[in-house]
Amino acid sequence: MDRTLKALSILLSYPDAELKDATGAIGAVLRSDRRLDRATVSELSELLEDLGRTDIWSLRERFVDLFDRSRSCSLNLFEHVHGEDRGRGMAMINLLETYGRAGLEPSTSELPDHLPTVLEFLSLRPAAEARELLADASHILAALKERLSGRNSPYAAVFGALVRIAGTAPDPEALAVLLDAPDPPGDDLEALDAAWTETEVAFGPGAGAECPQARDLLARMGGPETAGEGPQGFSQGR
Repeated sequence: MDRTLKALSILLSYPDAELKDATGAIGAVLRSDRRLDRATVSELSELLEDLGRTDIWSLRERFVDLFDRSRSCSLNLFEHVHGEDRGRGMAMINLLETYGRAGLEPSTSELPDHLPTVLEFLSLRPAAEARELLADASHILAALKERLSGRNSPYAAVFGALVRIAGTAPDPEALAVLLDAPDPPGDDLEALDAAWTETEVAFGPGAGAECPQARDLLARMGGPETAGEGPQGFSQGR
């Protein structure tokens, strides 16, 4: 298992007492990963310190404001490439089939493209394959980092770490399209309502029917899974 991807998945999960208790162990994992430079580890340490000292109710309120209320900071990957387009449903089905081919079934109420779930899955994949998938999604990860940095959120460090692990710079045009989308703060309810009614982001000719970035994400995730125990967010399939 890639313990760093697992740790980053946990950091992006809804805060609870178990997460607060695990910050020391998570920090040890992240500090030992040579893929992360000193600056990235320092930023992740600031997030861990913040999670450890902030009361649980404040952490939860902040998490909901950042990731649940704001479409532009959604942790559901296909939200950023399909929006509410019907192609998103087919992408979800394909992703579930990918999990099934690996002998795993998500044991969570979240959607299959929820980033913590995807990261848990990738933590069991071969390193090169996981890195290629993250590279395909690097424009989404980089956009989320920029938006969270603009909100002065320590969660930006998680997305910076994922971009580093991907090992490639995001496509500048795809990143620019994402960053041009509306990005209202979580407490601006009128602007949030307007943002949720915007047309989905699309890339290139005919992208509304089948987004190439989403297609590439799924293609990278195909193939059989190696034997091993499933991560916390998954159960062994039949």
